Amino acid sequence: MARNVIFRLLQAIPVIVLVAILAFVLMHMLPGDPAVVMAGPDASPEAIDKLRHQLGLDRPIWEQLIAWLGNLARGDFGQSLMLNQGVFSAVIARLPVTLSLALLAFAITVPVGIALGIIAAYYRNTWIDSAVMGVALIGVSIPSFWIAIISVIVFSVELRWLPSSGYAPLSQGFGPWLRSMVQPAAILALFQIGYLARMTRSSMLDVLDQDYIRTARAKGLNEWVTIGKHAFRNSLMSVVTVSGIILSLLIGGSVVIEQVFALPGIGRLVVQGIMARDYPLIQGTMLLLGFAFVLVNVCVDLAYTLVDPRVRYD
Repeated sequence: MARNVIFRLLQAIPVIVLVAILAFVLMHMLPGDPAVVMAGPDASPEAIDKLRHQLGLDRPIWEQLIAWLGNLARGDFGQSLMLNQGVFSAVIARLPVTLSLALLAFAITVPVGIALGIIAAYYRNTWIDSAVMGVALIGVSIPSFWIAIISVIVFSVELRWLPSSGYAPLSQGFGPWLRSMVQPAAILALFQIGYLARMTRSSMLDVLDQDYIRTARAKGLNEWVTIGKHAFRNSLMSVVTVSGIILSLLIGGSVVIEQVFALPGIGRLVVQGIMARDYPLIQGTMLLLGFAFVLVNVCVDLAYTLVDPRVRYD
């Protein structure tokens, strides 16, 4: 098992390198000049050229890329032009916010999405199935920023149940942390609930048509034992795969929600970095998010051995 984990992490190295190169190239393709943004609107062309030389932006792009990759190999993610601090420390400082949002949204998504998918599969081709899939379709289709704005108006402005913005760390207590995170997490989970419910339903329908399910029913087993122990357990491989994808999407897809609720997380940091043309910050953030996705995929592979004992890694 340990050897397989190490092997998969080594396989991820080319992926991480490719992500680093793409992040570098895409950032340099964006219009605008960081030196102009940093120097200000009243700066002279000479001052801008001097700043570009200090930042190394006047060098050929391939030289900048090689220098940046060399720094990465030494564990140096660079210095943020906007924040005047190391990129790694800036990301780590905001990581608890994004992880709190993603993990709470994941904790909402998995039980609700799986339950809806099982119910829809069990009552297939009935009004219950149509209603559940209709709700899932609505969750997938409606833009998250629109739902977030409506939610703030209803629950924060009108009812005053939840704060409209800000983040309370766990150090201030579980209650304040939950109040600050439950609204954005629920909205972030809404799209993923619909996705997971549809995938769970599809996987369950394939299993429910198998001969061993008909045999279990013919033997007189309790219906929910048949559904829970035999049908759902044998559809878990697909559910685990989809759940891993969802967790990756939640970690990297919180940009809009963090903007609406003014959460000081990585997603909001990325938007600020793009507006400021902060090349080192955006490149380093994208690279760290890519590594997080790789770790999630490795964890999903390990989860396969727990879900299905027939899966073995030699």
